[in-house]
Amino acid sequence: MDLALQTVVNSAVMSVLYALIAVGFTLVFGVMGVLNLAHGELYMVGAYVVWLAYAQAGIPFPLAIVLAVVIVAGIGMAMERGLFRPMRGRPLMGLIMSVGMIFILQVFVATTWHVGLMKQVPPFIKGSLDIFGASAPLQRLIVIPAAAGLLGALWYFLRRIKMGQALRAVSQDAEAAALQGISRNKADIVAMAIGAGLAGVAGGFMAPVLKVDPYMGHPALITALLVTIVGGLGSIEGALVAAFIFGFMHTFITTYVGGTMATIASVLLMFVILAVRPRGILGRG
Repeated sequence: MDLALQTVVNSAVMSVLYALIAVGFTLVFGVMGVLNLAHGELYMVGAYVVWLAYAQAGIPFPLAIVLAVVIVAGIGMAMERGLFRPMRGRPLMGLIMSVGMIFILQVFVATTWHVGLMKQVPPFIKGSLDIFGASAPLQRLIVIPAAAGLLGALWYFLRRIKMGQALRAVSQDAEAAALQGISRNKADIVAMAIGAGLAGVAGGFMAPVLKVDPYMGHPALITALLVTIVGGLGSIEGALVAAFIFGFMHTFITTYVGGTMATIASVLLMFVILAVRPRGILGRG
């Protein structure tokens, strides 16, 4: 019973973090029409910023997270301006540019802080909470409302704030949005900043939980792709639903069977859902 309750807590944590990663990836694809394959590396950079700021420099964890958001969002904005904007309308070239960015960020981090050395990030809050006899670390429990709050703020921004509504308009029909006076350049750079910032937040939250290394972005990218495809390309709501499905399924199977079987089951689930709904759970035509 204790293991089951702990697995539920871990599943909830992984689900909200999957959602942060996948929603940012989906937002960029929906607005810009680019599959940013360097999204996992932005997640990795967020983890490194927290390691440097919190574990090495002693900056409080919340400020380290804010710093991760600012730095990673800045990298995302530079990528949009220097890589993706010149290739607008040429999605294949944009994808190739993002692949190049993967190697740039990986080589920079690996050269600067080396490969194979364990980057220890201590818990930002100690202690645990008893839930029906099961012990759940407070560090993981706090991540759930923090990530949920960020996702809620994003939902409010997209639905109620004028700039967020402009992003949705560009995502639905870029030409019609331009005719209404919406700047495509401004929409793209805002979408990239938000998408990259969410990846940075997710990486920062995972820094005390996972091994921080230059290649930790690969699993994050695979997760983002699976969740985005199953949820429906360009559908943020679909990405949220798919993130919780994969988060709970992957965590339970990993706990009771093994990580390899969890990955296989995730891919099989993707095939089954796409066989029934080729556009994904909430994908649009």
